[in-house]
Amino acid sequence: MHSTRLTRRSALRYGAGLASGVLGPTLLTGCGSSASADAFPDRPIQVIIAYAAGGGTDVGARILQPYVEAELGVPIEVVNRPGGGGWSGWNEIVTAEPTGYVIGFINTPNFMTGYLDPRLGRTEISYENFTPLGNQVTDFSAVAIHPDDDRFDDLPGVINHARGQALTVTSTGVGSDDHYASLGLSDRYGTQFDVLHGEGASDGITALLGRHVDLAFANVGELKSLHDDGELKVVGVMADGRQRSPHLPDVPTFEEEGFGGFSSWSSRGLAGPANIDPRVVDKLAGAIKRGIQNREHIGQLAEQGLAVDYRSPSEHKKMLIRDERTTRQLGTKYIWG
Repeated sequence: MHSTRLTRRSALRYGAGLASGVLGPTLLTGCGSSASADAFPDRPIQVIIAYAAGGGTDVGARILQPYVEAELGVPIEVVNRPGGGGWSGWNEIVTAEPTGYVIGFINTPNFMTGYLDPRLGRTEISYENFTPLGNQVTDFSAVAIHPDDDRFDDLPGVINHARGQALTVTSTGVGSDDHYASLGLSDRYGTQFDVLHGEGASDGITALLGRHVDLAFANVGELKSLHDDGELKVVGVMADGRQRSPHLPDVPTFEEEGFGGFSSWSSRGLAGPANIDPRVVDKLAGAIKRGIQNREHIGQLAEQGLAVDYRSPSEHKKMLIRDERTTRQLGTKYIWG
């Protein structure tokens, strides 16, 4: 299959549609008619990305887009809905009619924080209000510095500096994997971080490149190309153990550098609202599986530093249950207590 290759720079050119605000979810129930399910799909399908264009989720979605289009035979429209820590987009998914024509990517742990934090008023919602359709990527977190920063040039230097003087760091939102990573490091190693929350990884990376922050906390797939080009320097990957990322083989893990027992990641999978007709779910999930497992898709993701971690809908649900449990523990400890 021939498809246009997407780079992170070209992804940054896509416009981001802003939602007007985060509304309390109004859950819709019911399914389309039997005839509608049999005919599905017969018009374009909208895929919501809850973050700005150019981030890891957006790039991965746009790489996957043509492969799922080929499987379903209808256009896939990728729409960015940044804001509200992701909930401008996720609210749009959960309140959509359960026809299968509006689906989107959900990101853990960010997704869970938005309904577990009692201060945000979404306690009546959970992963059960969504229909898991399959996980695409699990992307480990990493820390990057500006290559011209003369205060430190490796992870031990960053940690030692942050123990004595606060550093400004980026995050994709309160309760995101990036946010939890900075909080966890401070708790475990006594670092001091002032966190600047943005609406996507591209915000934080732009801030680092402009020397407006000291560190970027982001995922491997969001940092790889800029690290390879020397525009920023990744100093550590928050993966378990000493096994380096195949996408950043020159970058040590935290454990290699003497900061073991610490890991962070973001999982990105597709989901729709609850109560989609099972026949529609089967069609969507089958097309998504074949698209994700397509060799060209896997190769294009690898070029962007993104590792495929396909999970079926049932496996995806188990992942969400596990990640919710972990997020509840972290959020209770660090954020809403």
